[in-house]
Amino acid sequence: MSTVAPPVPRLEVLFGELSELAGQRNAIDGRIVEIVAEIERDGIWGATGARSVAALVAWKLGTSSTNAHAIHAVARRFDEFPRCVGALREGRLSLDQVGVIAERAGEGSDAHYAQLAAVATVNQLRTAIRLEPRPDPDPRPPLERSVIKTGGEHGTSWRITLPHDEAAIFDAALRSHLDALITDWKTDHGGGERESEMRPPMPDTADAFLRLVQAGWDAEATARPHGQHTTVVVHVDLAQRMGALHLGPLLSDADRQYLTCDATCEVWFERDGRVIGAGRTTRTVNRRLRRALEHRHRTCAVPGCGATRGLHAHHIRHWEDGGPTDLDNLVLLCPYHHRLHHRGDITITGPADDLTVTDIDGQRLSSGSLARPPTGPPPDVPPCRGPLGERADWWWYDPYQPQPPATN
Repeated sequence: MSTVAPPVPRLEVLFGELSELAGQRNAIDGRIVEIVAEIERDGIWGATGARSVAALVAWKLGTSSTNAHAIHAVARRFDEFPRCVGALREGRLSLDQVGVIAERAGEGSDAHYAQLAAVATVNQLRTAIRLEPRPDPDPRPPLERSVIKTGGEHGTSWRITLPHDEAAIFDAALRSHLDALITDWKTDHGGGERESEMRPPMPDTADAFLRLVQAGWDAEATARPHGQHTTVVVHVDLAQRMGALHLGPLLSDADRQYLTCDATCEVWFERDGRVIGAGRTTRTVNRRLRRALEHRHRTCAVPGCGATRGLHAHHIRHWEDGGPTDLDNLVLLCPYHHRLHHRGDITITGPADDLTVTDIDGQRLSSGSLARPPTGPPPDVPPCRGPLGERADWWWYDPYQPQPPATN
């Protein structure tokens, strides 16, 4: 009859194993930091076609962007924090602890934080670094404008972020269109006094926003081919006789008829999921073919690069060499990798559905990480017990005091 060990001794056994694994993991992370520091110091990362050292780390290690930036932060200040990096290499500190220190700590603080990190958690280290006196406070970075689209089963949400000055312009435009809509509504419906079941509801901000967008369309319609307002793209599978909207949800017959009533409709015929291309009649990529490229692959075609903005349409076999302008001979590249290709630092060969990208030495680039089963023993380091986990009493804490600049 088997017996189950009591909870406390069992936890001690499991915690002991976790300590050994944590120490080994920390030592491995320390060696990774050393390798990344050497790659950056010698400038050899550019031969890989990666956009940055952090992007290279995320690609080759198969790790998250946040973890890659932490590794790069420690590698970038490798020589400034020898004690902290040494403790990481010996398994006594974690990458997260040293990463927080390397990202924000002041110059000359290596000894201070090496001692503090031995007992402090990651969050406590963040607090300690925030308590550092800053002679010149870091200027707040300007707000980045953004438009985020989120699709759902019943509709689509848009989130718009603007700085205050531009938001004031946007608010004024919305208010102007809303006032105009309400004025028209009152004129058409007797100021809201005549009750009717068929009377539409009073316009709101969403109606004003749509009117603002439509006004922009109308202002530019004369400059567009045939003066169309928008374009509806429908994918039609020749084998299954099924249709779907381009990069969007399925629409009902009523919605589709409403859109196509005031829009130009493009129909893309597909066979086995591939769209018919534009052939060799033109060198430039037209709007229809560009949409097809983005539908097939929304990011840069170089492995390890996730860029989605400002992508260039690239002829795999150059037009001057007889390459056609169709989907089999076109891929999307970010400007950085497009320049690398034409400089000869990377080579891209096709067709597009079986793309091969090689570096300057002819080695094929793969989107997978370098992870493989280990062939050697784990690092021989003592177990890492981790921080004490005690509540920090910041009243008694002495923040690191940066040394004043030397005066001549």
